[in-house]
Amino acid sequence: MEYRQLGRSGLKVPVLSFGTGTFGGAGEFFNRWGSTDVAEATRLVDLCLEAGVNFFDTADVYSRGASEEILGQAVKGRRDKVLISTKATFTMGDGPNDVGSSRYHLIRACEASLKRLGTDHIDLYFMHGFDATTPVDETLRALDDLITAGKIGYIGASNFSGWHLMKALATSEKYGLARYVAYQGYYSLVGREYEWELMPLGLDQGVGLMVWSPLGWGRLTGKIRRGQPAQAGRIASGGAAGGPKVDDEYLYTVVDALDVVAAETGKTIPQVALNWLLARPGVANLVIGARNEEQLKQNLGAVGWSLTPDQVARLEQASQKDPIYPYWHQKDFNHRNPKPTTW
Repeated sequence: MEYRQLGRSGLKVPVLSFGTGTFGGAGEFFNRWGSTDVAEATRLVDLCLEAGVNFFDTADVYSRGASEEILGQAVKGRRDKVLISTKATFTMGDGPNDVGSSRYHLIRACEASLKRLGTDHIDLYFMHGFDATTPVDETLRALDDLITAGKIGYIGASNFSGWHLMKALATSEKYGLARYVAYQGYYSLVGREYEWELMPLGLDQGVGLMVWSPLGWGRLTGKIRRGQPAQAGRIASGGAAGGPKVDDEYLYTVVDALDVVAAETGKTIPQVALNWLLARPGVANLVIGARNEEQLKQNLGAVGWSLTPDQVARLEQASQKDPIYPYWHQKDFNHRNPKPTTW
């Protein structure tokens, strides 16, 4: 397993982490993702550790805390062998302070996550979204205090826009507070908007990327193809709700290209899609998910090999979209405002 430095920090992480959104299955939304219980979760953790994947990602809102509880039980007795990231900010109760990134909510959310996980520390703690009603310095001071107390190791941001992240980084620098070392964001061959602003920002500021939904919310599993009815899977069972919208023709064009490259490499469509992401600038880690052992083993096959430059070029041509303003305008001045990569 390859390990990479996580942003501007001293922490090394495997290029794959295991996302536990499938643990618990509480509620209609998360039940579509999966309903992994403690026994199966323990087996999946076993397989991950055997493959060198010692990083596990969860969030307090996943199945209303059940994901954290199941993960905690699955790693019990081997906490020192794993890295855990979790998240806070989204609604976890009926009260007016049971949501957001205020000091009040974050201190209580962190304590609750520690209890559910059965641990005394969280390795990487993400703000799950940007809270515009709380002063940025209040959020960062609360997180800095949690780091000083030894309850969290590093902090990250998820689903922020570019200016949200840059404002937070500037605030950290101004007041000498802990800074976000990681950004967890959506990025896939059918969702490349991350490249327009967040990628160059991350490269410039030393913020490593952890990719969530690297298979395009389940669209790049090989189960959705041109001219064929949708097979079993999250999308076929109505699981597109809550995820990014993808035009059918665009999706089919990308899958057609993946099909050709998969045949050339002897790999599966998901393995090719994940491998492409691992070569992108600034990517530190892909958060892979799996409902069962078969899916996990297939996703683990995304590492240890490389696509050829020609294969990369064909995938990028099939998935390229014209950017929105001001990014299309900036392309005309790219000799002074270069892209972060030469694709």
